[in-house]
This record gives sequence, structure tokens and C-alpha cells, in this order.
Amino acid sequence: MASETKAAKEESVKDFKKSLETNPDYDPNIVVETQNLTKVYRDFWGRQKVRALKALDMEIRKGEIFGLLGPNGSGKSTTIKLLLGLLFPTTGRALVFGQDATEVTKNERIGYLPEESYLYKFLTAEETLDFYGRLFDMPGSVRRQRVAELIEKVGLTWAKRRQLKEYSKGMTRRIGLAQALVNDPDLILLDEPTSGLDPIGTREMKDMIIELRDQGKTVVMCSHLLADVQDVCDRIAILYQGELKELGRVDNLLQVSDQTEIRTKDLPAEAEEEIRQVLVKHGAKDISIEQPRTTLEELFLNIVRESEERPGHRMIDQREESAKQ
Repeated sequence: MASETKAAKEESVKDFKKSLETNPDYDPNIVVETQNLTKVYRDFWGRQKVRALKALDMEIRKGEIFGLLGPNGSGKSTTIKLLLGLLFPTTGRALVFGQDATEVTKNERIGYLPEESYLYKFLTAEETLDFYGRLFDMPGSVRRQRVAELIEKVGLTWAKRRQLKEYSKGMTRRIGLAQALVNDPDLILLDEPTSGLDPIGTREMKDMIIELRDQGKTVVMCSHLLADVQDVCDRIAILYQGELKELGRVDNLLQVSDQTEIRTKDLPAEAEEEIRQVLVKHGAKDISIEQPRTTLEELFLNIVRESEERPGHRMIDQREESAKQ
């Protein structure tokens, strides 16, 4: 019976891959795409209660770390649930691996770490990962090797035989990440991955996320800790009240284009107010002239304040207009 189930799943995956090959619009470099994605929650009588997401258009590319930012109620969790197929869009589409997000077989290529990990507290770390490995019909030898590798990867070898009820929140986040990686997914969705971790654990978590990208994985990361996002993300999207307010590369977004900054070291006091040529004359070293950057936290708060003052205004449109000029 088990072999028949496994064969059926393998056949389903083959059909899924075949459908991708015959889809003329499929681009293997675009892992996630949303087209006018909108989600409206309604009350018992069908009346509109909350518009959680409004006409979201974005692409997430293969091999990048993508940050999804926004205050509470901005639509981040709704977006993740739509990508997982746990919710159906009111209008628009969400595509994952070139297929509609409601396609069940695509989830075999996805790893998901929710904000709160719902794990069986009476199981050990080894038993937890073995359980999830069985759900993916992994052979016993492969499963045991994978469990050992992941436990070592997240730094829990010393606690692998302890029940999860004895774990701290930081340890639970680590085993939650291992669970999300048990199927060796191509797309990993992380909701507040550093929540509950101490500074060392946070740095290790961020290093693991970067390592996943270096392995060719695509990572989508939601976080309220803006410094963490700034450290690891290649591109970000900022949502506010369900609307996309900003989208782009982190280094570009944080650049202050209307200012110039000059930096040097070992600069004599008498040369501080002179121009570059005078700095060289006075023996200054490592001179650089560049456009300074703000912080992701400052950018984020400015977008929220402007969105409150100018409802419906999109800073992304303003940036695109400035770039054309």
C-alpha cells in the first residue's frame, strides 16, 4: 500500500514537471510571481470586512533572499498563506514555480517555518525530524542521514534526544528551521526566523539563511527586525495596509541620492574643511567619495509615516519617476 502511494506521488510530480515544460510562459528563474493579487475577508453575510491585500504585483527570483516587510496587519501573513495555497485569492493570481499556488504538488518543493512552530512537544528532535521525513516518504537510510545533518546544522546535537517540551524558544526556532528543510526544498518561507534567539543564535541563523542562498535556494523572509533583513536580504518589498509601497534591492533603496559623503582616515585637523585635493596634499589616506545610505529602519518608518499622511500614494512610483529623470 505504501509503495503504491509513493508511486502515485512520483507520478504526480512527473506530471507537474511535464506541465511546466509545456507552459510557454514559465520562466525557471522566477520562483514566485503575483499578478494583481487581492484578498478580501468577508463577514458571515458576505460583506467586505477587511481588504488584507490590494493588487500585489511582484516577482521573486531563483537564488535570492527576499524580505517581506510591513507593520502588523499589512498583509505579510496573508501573502505567505496565499503562496502556500492555504487561502484562495479574491482576485488576481499567485504563481509558484510557474503553477497556480493552489497546485498541491508544488508544496513538496517548499519548506515553511511559521512564526509559531506547532511541533509535538513529547517528541525529541530526532523523532520530530524523522516524523516529517516519513511524511515525505523518504527511505529510512536517507531519512537518518538527513536528520543527523540537519540537527548538526542547527546546532542541537547536544540536545537531540531531549523532548521538545524542554526546549527554550530559541531552541524551538532552530528545530523548526530543521523541520522546514527536511525535504531539501527549493523555496523556503521563513516567518520571523530570528524570534527568540540570542545575539549569537541570531547571527548563526542569518549565516544559515545566507548559506541556503549560496546553495541555490530561494528564501522569502518576513521579519520585524529590520537590521536582520538589512543584513541578509538581496531585495525587499514593504507593505502597508495591504498595499505595496516599496520594492527593490536593499543597497539601492538605502542610498541617499541627493547627498555626497567623503570619508577618510588619519586626516590632520587642519585639513578637515578643505576639498579633496587639499586632503591629498595633507596626506589623508583611504579617501572615498560616495552617496551615503540611510538605514532600513529609517526607510521603513518614513514609508509608514508618508502612507498615513498621503493615503494611496506609492513611493515606488516616485522612485521610478526619479530614476527616469
